[in-house]
Amino acid sequence: MSSVFPAVRPDGYRQHALHSSERMWPETNCYADLWIEVLNTLGLPPEAILGFTLTQDFEGDQFTFFKVPLEDLEALYGIRVSELAIFDRVERHVETQIARGRLCLIEMDSFYMPDTQGTAYRSEHGKTTVAINRLDVAGKRVEYFHNAGYFQLEGEDFDGLFQMHLERENPPFLPYTEFAKFPERFSGEKHIRDVSDRLFKVHFSRRPAENPIRAFAKQFPQQVEAIADRPFGFFHKYAFNTLRQFGANFELAADHLAWLSSGKFTRAEEDARRISEVAKSVQFQLARAVTRRKFEPLQTALDPAADAWDSMMTSISERL
Repeated sequence: MSSVFPAVRPDGYRQHALHSSERMWPETNCYADLWIEVLNTLGLPPEAILGFTLTQDFEGDQFTFFKVPLEDLEALYGIRVSELAIFDRVERHVETQIARGRLCLIEMDSFYMPDTQGTAYRSEHGKTTVAINRLDVAGKRVEYFHNAGYFQLEGEDFDGLFQMHLERENPPFLPYTEFAKFPERFSGEKHIRDVSDRLFKVHFSRRPAENPIRAFAKQFPQQVEAIADRPFGFFHKYAFNTLRQFGANFELAADHLAWLSSGKFTRAEEDARRISEVAKSVQFQLARAVTRRKFEPLQTALDPAADAWDSMMTSISERL
């Protein structure tokens, strides 16, 4: 069975420190987490690419689903990511690309993924991005990067994931797929640091014009009151796309600031971690508010995070 990274196995796989269980947000979102682990496997510093976290905004009903910019991947590490056209069965395309040393990133159904046990596995259909490293179609087995780890599945889950249970008259859904081409030689540390510093300034210039957390805070109590009338499962979706997205985003921003320059952005790093801490705390308050249907405490719950965002951006501006 061919693979892109022959040495990687589910047993004994070691996560990057950015996914430590001691963090406030050990997982962020599927796409950012996946790239952290792929870069970790390549021996490259994922902290270098996190400047894009400065651009996160409140989009009216959710915070920006922060994703690793493909142009940054190429500038920093020489990794080129393009869309892979799917016109045949997905697994046939994946086999071809693995044989060429390329990693396929595919949107798949978490309903068939055992590593989502307790959230989606065999209970809810939902799209999530995985990167397939090893594929054995005949043996119905696949190994893949997903969220904060590296996993495998087989048998009936394999059939479901690749839609092999469909009849001939029911053509499979063709998912959005990307593939990563790795350079013959990766950039050295100096190049990565120089480019990361340049990209940091670019992303800072693209930060929201208005405080996104303060904008969210104005709508937060009313949104929570509305979701309190929905099935409780909807609470988790709402929290993931609001509090978890900006909480995890700014914890990564703090890691980027710490990696970028020792001591230069200490104040901004502290502010970023404060935003993350507040998001975590308010998530617990949110659960209590929904259960008890008491929404008044949420009126000012996000103020410390909003103040920290202002302080963070002012501090970075002064240091630059």
